[in-house]
Amino acid sequence: MTKFTRTYPTDLQYSEWLLIEQFFPARDRGRPRKWEIWLILNAILYVTRTGCQWRMLPTNFPPWQTVYGYLWRWTRSGLWAQINAMLVQRVRVQAGRAPQPSAAVIDSQSVKTSEGGEARGVDVFKQTRGRKRHIVVDTLGLLLLVVVHSASVQDATGGQMVMQTLFDRLKHSVHNRWCRLKLIWADGGYENLVAAVRKQFGWRLEIVRRPVGSTGFIVLPRRWVVERTFGWFGRYRRLARDYEHTVAVSEAMTYLASIRRMLKLATN
Repeated sequence: MTKFTRTYPTDLQYSEWLLIEQFFPARDRGRPRKWEIWLILNAILYVTRTGCQWRMLPTNFPPWQTVYGYLWRWTRSGLWAQINAMLVQRVRVQAGRAPQPSAAVIDSQSVKTSEGGEARGVDVFKQTRGRKRHIVVDTLGLLLLVVVHSASVQDATGGQMVMQTLFDRLKHSVHNRWCRLKLIWADGGYENLVAAVRKQFGWRLEIVRRPVGSTGFIVLPRRWVVERTFGWFGRYRRLARDYEHTVAVSEAMTYLASIRRMLKLATN
């Protein structure tokens, strides 16, 4: 077994690895693993934070083909969302809150993409060619859900997709993770969804508007929480521009940034 050591600031501490080790069961059949799972995770987290190309991984990590293969396999299995959900509950309890949130905030962020890839378009309002990252966070700013789609999709349409995804996860979740959710704050781009969200999902969508006559930057109640989360994600260079070929991996990178941050919170 490879000795558990830290080489880069992005590497997992042993206490952090113990929190998520349960999601990576030991291999019980087939060939023995050549590389330890925590070392592969360290490589993935390194790419997420530094934004480097997969082929440019330092040589003290496993081969990039191996690392990316595991990333894609875990992405398809929904593993990142599961780990994120567990950490949200842990951090909330640690902060003196109930494990499941009763209120949330939704917003979107348009990001440029590299050449090629699926679901690319133009955000006509921000003149950004790429994708739109829709996130839902709790009142602490912890990520509950991310949905990535073309930047050409308007917020109201994308918001409907996000609400449906959130509702489906609640409905089919064994742990009923978001059962306390009653209220969601949003900006004016989601105003057309207020009645539909109440009727279809039973949630209250409350629009937080800018004060009449205000100009320039202004901190808005509740909405600043999700904006701060986007700011946190901006520290992860892989999210500064969407380099992923698929939206599934793009969503995975967002969950990974959230997971890395919450692991630090959970072990401090």
